[in-house]
Amino acid sequence: MAQAQKDQENPLLNILINVLAPVLILSHCSKEVGKFYHIGPVWAMTAALALPLGYGIWHFINHKKLNIFSCVGLGAILLTGLITIYLWSSEAAKPHVALIFGLKEAIQPLLLGSLFLITHRTPSPLFRTFIYNESIFDIRNIEKVIAEKESHPDYEALIWKSTLLFFGSFCISAILNMGLAYYFLGDLTPSTPDWKEVYNSKVAQITGWGFLVIGAPLMLVGGYILFTMIGGLKKLTGLDTDRLMVPR
Repeated sequence: MAQAQKDQENPLLNILINVLAPVLILSHCSKEVGKFYHIGPVWAMTAALALPLGYGIWHFINHKKLNIFSCVGLGAILLTGLITIYLWSSEAAKPHVALIFGLKEAIQPLLLGSLFLITHRTPSPLFRTFIYNESIFDIRNIEKVIAEKESHPDYEALIWKSTLLFFGSFCISAILNMGLAYYFLGDLTPSTPDWKEVYNSKVAQITGWGFLVIGAPLMLVGGYILFTMIGGLKKLTGLDTDRLMVPR
């Protein structure tokens, strides 16, 4: 039990380091002068990117395994850094900042969602890891009844339909993320004064709101998927809800 607790990632620490801390750094530390913590836009961006990157490396060293979501997150951090280097390579802001950053923001949820489709036919589908898993459903009993009733094709079709729905929630997140980038960065032009500081502030807002934009569709669609999975499994197996779910 102690080892399992050690291996389990702390979700609050994850949110603090990967979302809240970068948002606060970019929002409050990007000014050149003033307070002691005003370290300028370059160092603020560096610190904001270094925190989640360092945490990802630390997590891998301590847990000796790759978390697919952490890997995608680290990829997004590195991509943010590369885009920032490109955008800051000239004194004035480049045109189409919103488009460039918006595409980056859309890629992350699309990549995550695509992994659910790609792993569907593998021995470890992500859908079964995060939604249809043995901590929620009594899968052993369900699949025993499915085998007895010879309903395996319909059973697989139900899982595939639910996987597609989950992928759809990531597509919604991608569209909303693109909209956020245009909303916050759309007015950033080559004539914007102190544009690097403004850019950092806008990126902080996108990061904070993006966490909600990705999370809200996932929660709503996840709840709907659970509802449809339970209804579909009832029809296929004849079991009631109590026998489908793991006792609490």
